[in-house]
Order: sequence, then C-alpha cells, then structure tokens
Amino acid sequence: MFEPGELGGRRFELATALRRLRQESGLSGNRLAARVAMSQSKISKIENGRLTPTMLDVDRILKALGAPPQVVDELLGLARLAHTHFHSVRSSLRRGLHHRQRDLSALEREAGIVRFFLPAMITGLLHIPEYARRSLGNVSGDLTPTISRRLERQKILNDETKRFVFLVTEAALRWALCPPATMAKQVDHVASMSRRPNIVIGVIPLGAEVPDTPLNTFTIYDARLVTAETIGGLIIMRDPRDVELHLESFFSFEQHAVCGLRADEIMRRIVDDFRARAGLQ
Repeated sequence: MFEPGELGGRRFELATALRRLRQESGLSGNRLAARVAMSQSKISKIENGRLTPTMLDVDRILKALGAPPQVVDELLGLARLAHTHFHSVRSSLRRGLHHRQRDLSALEREAGIVRFFLPAMITGLLHIPEYARRSLGNVSGDLTPTISRRLERQKILNDETKRFVFLVTEAALRWALCPPATMAKQVDHVASMSRRPNIVIGVIPLGAEVPDTPLNTFTIYDARLVTAETIGGLIIMRDPRDVELHLESFFSFEQHAVCGLRADEIMRRIVDDFRARAGLQ
C-alpha cells in the first residue's frame, strides 16, 4: 500500500545510524539487548533494517547508548518519519485504484473503532453507486472494479462488533458533487445509516462557531494509525504522537457536532432542499 522507496529509505537510514552509534559506544548487540530488555535478534533486525522500531524502541536504545541530546532529537525525528508514509495519487493510478480499496478494507477489518472526520465530502463507506462514480472525478479508464470494491467494503458496516463514528460538516453534505436528485438520495442514505446501532453520525451545522480549522479529511483506526487525504495522495501515520494529535482534533470537532434526532433533522432539511432543486416536490 505504501511507497516502498520512502518506507525503505527512512528505515535503512535509521538502521545505519543506530548500528553506527552502538559500534562507536563499544557495546555488542548482546549487551545492548540486555540493557534495553530486548532480544538480540530484535536488535539485529532493527540494525539491518528488517524491522522498523517504534519511537519507544529508539528512545530506549538511545538512552542505553548515552547518545547526546542533538543525536537523540535527530534520530527520534528520523524514527517518526519512518512511521509516516505517503501513497501518491499517481502511484494509485499506476497500480489501479481498486487496489487502494482492498488496502482500506484491510485496515477497517483490523480495527475495532474507526473515526472519520469529513469536512468536504462523504466517505466511501457511505457512498451510493452514483456518488461513488462521481467522486472519482476525471479519472479515466474502467472504474467498475474500483466502484465495486468500494461498495463491497461497505459490508463491514454490518459487523456490530465494530463501531464507526462519522463526523461530517453540513457543508460536506450540501456540496453538490452530483445532480440534486442524486444528492438527495445520497444524503438520505447517510441519514438511514445513522440508525444502525454500531454507527454514529455527527453533523457540524453551518453557522456553528468552531475555533479550529478543518484542514483535511482524516481517519483514525483505533488509537494506532491515522490516514489523512490530500489532493496529492494519502498520508499514513503510525507514530503515537501523530495518532494522539488527530484524536485530540477529532474530539475537539466532535464537541461542535449534533447527533441523533438533531443530526437527522439537518439531513432531512438537506434532502428536502435537494429534492426541491430537482423538482421532486
């Protein structure tokens, strides 16, 4: 799913730096492993680039090696980059967009709770087919495999052992990506999904005073991984600090959202507005 060059480059750069630092300290791999309560094989895999260490792993190793503050800051920064990957739109097009749907499906299957922040448009798990096709914009070629897999992903919503929280702005629901009749159908579908026991849909109303800026769409899988979407591609973050930052942002925006009957009222008004524009009332 990730750009292998980006991932490998950062990981091996970090591995080389940690191995060199250990050698300069005069410690063997076994002695370092004992000091940080890791196995020697784990230390070896980290130093050979076969295993990407966590931020905590790197911090423990650097403390055991007595690394100076400047080196600690540099290598912790490198470790953070090793846990942040970018999957560009261009690479997605080369591979085929349907592969990305498979990758997202795997993330959703592994998570117990998935939180979506949607400031600009509705996310794939809530798409109707017409909206799904229009959301792909000017992508050329046969889109049928991509749309089919996106709709196939939606079966995960039937798994009531999982919880899904969709935090969407009223502006996103009103963004006319499709003709009015289709938008009425799409927003009506979102409203109907909010009645499922394992799904929460919060709407941030237009006019709500929100002292923060919704810069981009992001999704949080449990408290272990975040994906953020940009025009150029998908950013994947595993660093606990990045995950925590996005959780804090999500909870901050969530305070300004309405759920249940109040959210349903907003969505019903939007549906009525689109139906009126389509001449269906």
